[in-house]
Amino acid sequence: MYIERHLQEQVQNASKYYPVVMVCGQRQVGKSTMLYHIREPQRKYVTLDDGNARRLAATDPALFFETYGYPLLIDEFQRVPSILLEIKKIVDQKALDGEDNSGIFWLTGSQKFEMMQDVSESLAGRAAIFHMSSLSNAEIEGRPGAVFDPELSALRERLKYSRRKDIHQVYEDIFRGGMPKLYSTDLDRERYYMDYINTYIERDVRDLTQVGKLNEFYDFLVYMAARTGQELKYDEIAGTIGISAPTAKAWVTILERSGVIFILRPYYSNITKRLTKTPKAYFMDTGLAAYLCRWPNAQTLENGAMDGAFFETYVVSEIVKSCYNAGKPDDLFYYRDIDKKEIDLLVVKGDKIYPIEIKKSKEPSKPDKNFSVLQQFKLDVQPGIILCMSDELIAYNRQSWYCPVSVL
Repeated sequence: MYIERHLQEQVQNASKYYPVVMVCGQRQVGKSTMLYHIREPQRKYVTLDDGNARRLAATDPALFFETYGYPLLIDEFQRVPSILLEIKKIVDQKALDGEDNSGIFWLTGSQKFEMMQDVSESLAGRAAIFHMSSLSNAEIEGRPGAVFDPELSALRERLKYSRRKDIHQVYEDIFRGGMPKLYSTDLDRERYYMDYINTYIERDVRDLTQVGKLNEFYDFLVYMAARTGQELKYDEIAGTIGISAPTAKAWVTILERSGVIFILRPYYSNITKRLTKTPKAYFMDTGLAAYLCRWPNAQTLENGAMDGAFFETYVVSEIVKSCYNAGKPDDLFYYRDIDKKEIDLLVVKGDKIYPIEIKKSKEPSKPDKNFSVLQQFKLDVQPGIILCMSDELIAYNRQSWYCPVSVL
């Protein structure tokens, strides 16, 4: 069963204007499935996971393209990144010959392209790059896709299509995660995530860097899952896992590069030196994080010590997914100063800034207590949103609104 992806429209549109369309993201989130589903009948498919295709691409890229032709969908292209130079040659030659070169190559990869060496240089101006994550809540429920917009009018519009859920249903969603295979098959969740971790560590991690200590990397992965939604402190990670701080930093980069985590940067301004500069890390799939933390079921997770961290991770990852699916940049930050005043999320749009708090309860008290700190930035501070278990979008006061988490 194929689940419609919000990103497919973006890909089809970009393919009309760009010679190369790249879709990158975490392993098994459905990149190849989506592209294979929407490809034109004449577009051929090849995966560089195939040993013969990979050998040919690496040793004789010109013959590789003579063999497969184009338009072409190349899966897991990062296995032979040098192939980009041949793609650039073909694209540029078509342009010189006055031929239409739009959409001739579709590429997928399990790494963020802009974090790969030489990619931006070799295909500058020739490629449209999209990020893809596991299924969003809206995709699972078959709702229209739109980037999350904290404007009250936009939230009202989104709520027309949303499906109201109680707290137990939300934690069922959090526990299950959004990996497409768990929705399109009756595969056992535990089995799926166990195989996923083994594949990820054995394949992607080995490909990305020389991680000699795979056991330590697994411990690191568990450690990061147990601290989803928290500040990144490399010395702490290093001390706990028994690795150096530079290794901890390199391994965090691996997780970000392969789409497993999202790094939320703090909002920072030269106005004041009282702000934290430490980023926070969120798992992009809550099901994977719950599996790594060994939560046995949704109910235990809901009532456990990490209930708030997982609720926050769910909200942040859904907002990030909405940006990815709309092909928009994620202009998201958080606020924290040396007085420990914190705002969970800040959405910046031009000169407007929108504070967002994330609370598991139905009617959290004093949720806007820190919003006033934003006045120092000389920006137009918009009404704040408290994403919580409220039943409706309703004013808490003139400057902040309770908003049901089902809007995501």
